[in-house]
Amino acid sequence: MSTAQHPPHGHHDHACTDGCEHHQAPAGGIYLISPSSAVGDPAALQRACQRLAQQGFKTTVDRAALAVHQRFAGTDKQRLAGLARAIRQKHPIVMATRGGYGLSRLLPDIDWRAMADSGKRFVGMSDFTAFNLALLAQTGAVSYTGATAVADFGGTRVDDLTPALFGELMRGELEILSFETPDADPVDCRGILWGGNLATLVSLVGTPYLPRIRGGILFLEDVAEHPYRVERMLAQLWQAGILQRQKAIVLGHFSNYRLAPHDAGYDMPEVLKWLRRTVKVPVVTGLPYGHIDTKATLPIGKKVGLATEPGMAHLVIDEHHH
Repeated sequence: MSTAQHPPHGHHDHACTDGCEHHQAPAGGIYLISPSSAVGDPAALQRACQRLAQQGFKTTVDRAALAVHQRFAGTDKQRLAGLARAIRQKHPIVMATRGGYGLSRLLPDIDWRAMADSGKRFVGMSDFTAFNLALLAQTGAVSYTGATAVADFGGTRVDDLTPALFGELMRGELEILSFETPDADPVDCRGILWGGNLATLVSLVGTPYLPRIRGGILFLEDVAEHPYRVERMLAQLWQAGILQRQKAIVLGHFSNYRLAPHDAGYDMPEVLKWLRRTVKVPVVTGLPYGHIDTKATLPIGKKVGLATEPGMAHLVIDEHHH
């Protein structure tokens, strides 16, 4: 499994039980909203607030964050109202409690200009990819993908590195994310970092909510998608002309799928071989991102650098040297 080089690697325990004091304050507070699926366990959201407080983040939970309507965190109208409240409140960071499904049907009704003009830093993952990409396509504004409240701060045990990487990025301290890569193609480039959940991104092809990015660095992950479905989605992006316009394709983790006997040796490594053979764009594997315990939080829409050396890749998030 990939590890981010910076900060030091930790094992499962409570996030930041010591040595955190010097990190307090500058990142500001977090407003928690539920724009997708319903939160299954309110206690997990409570734990997330406590853990975020340990990291120095004050939290406010939107009044409809625990609403339930069918599989959703409230009706479409309620979830849209939560987004509208999020840009009027005082905290600088707006974080999704969880992913799931539900943002796709809201995209035409969101005031994207108001979202961008609010200056809020929006953070989420999975289904939140639809929001990240639509915001970028409609306004050019940067947002963030990676940590979400329940998955990354609300468990009975929490990975050490995920909250640390989230905090570093929010405070502007993360300059370079280095990670192990078993077989990256050689690459040294700069471009707009964009992507997220593969299935969600593919669902935006042909809509006004997919950014049109040339010379970008596209990163992708997915969960519970069989390798043939991953390949089919990548084939769609290739046949739509999207993959070959990028400077690099960076793959996070494709987790929680089950092979069948008739796959007969067809697995993710075969998909990778097909991708490299078909799309003549450098591929980098091992990005610590996806539906996994240890994940980086990444900016979507920001110009970054990417360089590889044998066994390692370096994503240059911030080139300002302090």
